[in-house]
Amino acid sequence: MSCGCKTSGDSAHSCGTKSASGCESVNTCGNSYKLSVFDWLSNVQNPASNRCSFVEVRFKNDRKAFFNNVNNLPLHIGSVVTVEANPGHDVGVVSLTGELVKIQMKKKRCREEDAAKIYRLANQKDLDTWQDLRKKEETVKVDARKISHRLGLEMKITDVEYQGDASKVTFFYTADSRIDFRQLIKEFAGTFRTKIDMKQIGFRQEAAKIGGIGSCGRELCCSTWLTDFRSVNTNVARYQQLSINPQKLAGQCGKLKCCLNYELDSYLDQLSHFPSSSTTIDTERGRAFCIKIDVFKRKMWFAYVDSSMAWYDFDIELVKELIAQNKKGEKTLPLEDLKEPETIAVSVDLIQENSVDRFEKKARSNRNRNQKQNSNSNQNQSSGQNRNSNQNQNQNSGQEQRSNFKGNNQNQRKNTQQRPEKTERTENAERPKNTNPEARNNQKNTRPQQQPKAQGDRVENAEKPATEGSSQNPPKKKFKKRVPPKKDNNA
Repeated sequence: MSCGCKTSGDSAHSCGTKSASGCESVNTCGNSYKLSVFDWLSNVQNPASNRCSFVEVRFKNDRKAFFNNVNNLPLHIGSVVTVEANPGHDVGVVSLTGELVKIQMKKKRCREEDAAKIYRLANQKDLDTWQDLRKKEETVKVDARKISHRLGLEMKITDVEYQGDASKVTFFYTADSRIDFRQLIKEFAGTFRTKIDMKQIGFRQEAAKIGGIGSCGRELCCSTWLTDFRSVNTNVARYQQLSINPQKLAGQCGKLKCCLNYELDSYLDQLSHFPSSSTTIDTERGRAFCIKIDVFKRKMWFAYVDSSMAWYDFDIELVKELIAQNKKGEKTLPLEDLKEPETIAVSVDLIQENSVDRFEKKARSNRNRNQKQNSNSNQNQSSGQNRNSNQNQNQNSGQEQRSNFKGNNQNQRKNTQQRPEKTERTENAERPKNTNPEARNNQKNTRPQQQPKAQGDRVENAEKPATEGSSQNPPKKKFKKRVPPKKDNNA
């Protein structure tokens, strides 16, 4: 018989992660509990004939125990079994079988002689009783909190667990000081009509039982895989150059986070290559002391005792050389002279992970093309409109000039009419007249023999008088300034 989530219950059983809502019966499914163990020896056949008779059984939350399969029952991961308890019997789910159980027993220092027995596979009556008790635990926890609050006890009841046969109920609580349970147990026994067992747990064990999401966005380590709780102090944060901020360093349990110990060994290994943070350097300007250490960049920041606002960073190799120079009795150069100019390395994002629009390049290029075409067409239209407007302005200006200068003298009009005749006369006078046909033939024969430079000069010289006196570019007109008439005061 397997758990109630309608799966086979073998080693590949992972119903807790197949659906978004989880297992249908999370309280009875073996792999839906916390601190599950991966059986990496499940696909390996045991070369020995005798099979390990011990199995690991999980109860509510993270409570586990090792039992001896004395009856050689065909058990696998997810099987619901009835095991020996004191008093009566309990119901749990098999979480691990095979040779891996011996390794876990050795790790947790459990002796084979102390292991209890497995009675049988749980029948339908055991399963019904067990599931009814699981539904009843939440209301019992609320009633127990009301009783403890009425008695004025400084404690917090975290969780309640019924035994499989309802012969005992265990209350898990947290408290800062010692508590007198004599009156409380009387109240519990009279209310719940069963044997009462009180167990005090720490704040970290409370967080492991309840579970939650940490500041990293993942489930708490203590409720998923972490089984041993090591002590964490503030020196761990100082070694890692972290600010001593209790709000950031504390976890769900109110204590320092367990993950601060994960990288402590790496930091200590790197800090062993650094000089001591209390080292001082004697310079020609004065004594300097260490302010900050950067483990990743392998640098140390120094500042003068007199003026500690200016910081200077140096590599640890240079700092070691300066310390060795001070040991010889020599003073080093000032810190500002030892400081080398930093070269800023320009990083190139080859994968383009930082650009948000990296998936929209094609659409954006087409859009840019359309925008360019539209802008060009708009520019052409605007240039055509500007040309028309310029022409209209020129016409209007010409009309205004004509209207303004209607009262000029007749001599100026005669001069303007005679000027183009003079230009025509000069053109006719400067053009060579070759009436002799033989001379024309000689000129045709001599043209290809002449240098192109001279030919170009002749053409330019021939064209210059025509262009200077052409009617297309007439000379500018000179007009006399108009004096406004004097105002008659008597008018």
